[in-house]
Amino acid sequence: MHSGASRRLVSSVSPWPEVHRLVASWFGSGLLLGRIRGDHAGSGTIGAAITLPLAWWLNDVGWWACALGAAVVTGLSVWSARPFAVDGEDPGWVVVDEAAGTLVASIGLSGGALFLAWVVFRIADATKRFPGVAAAERLPGATGVTADDLVAGAWALAAGWVFTLLA
Repeated sequence: MHSGASRRLVSSVSPWPEVHRLVASWFGSGLLLGRIRGDHAGSGTIGAAITLPLAWWLNDVGWWACALGAAVVTGLSVWSARPFAVDGEDPGWVVVDEAAGTLVASIGLSGGALFLAWVVFRIADATKRFPGVAAAERLPGATGVTADDLVAGAWALAAGWVFTLLA
């Protein structure tokens, strides 16, 4: 969607259009590649990567802090992506859903297991080949924008915990 059109759409849906855009772009990180090279492809990986230190820190506090963070960011994702998820579209610059998925993938993990889970998350989210990921993406509106990342995050979390148990 053209940025001018998306701004008009958000203005008609929310009294806080710039806040929606700021959070949906996970505080601007989803807009970087579009500004640098004119294409948002790969922005999800940027959003997920900048969330990784947050996941690490939350897990240092406790697994429950990361789980709480995942729940909060999931709510923010559905709320902030709603105005931009028109006709099943998941704009490339909307990366708060990747942040939510990264946090789900990270619950209770650290070190190599956390990094492995992040890699599995990116593969599951990008390819949509893991069971349930593509189906979750087909859910309507912002729910679908967010749900595929949560399912991919669950697969990645399982991989991280298997790695932890076998290591």
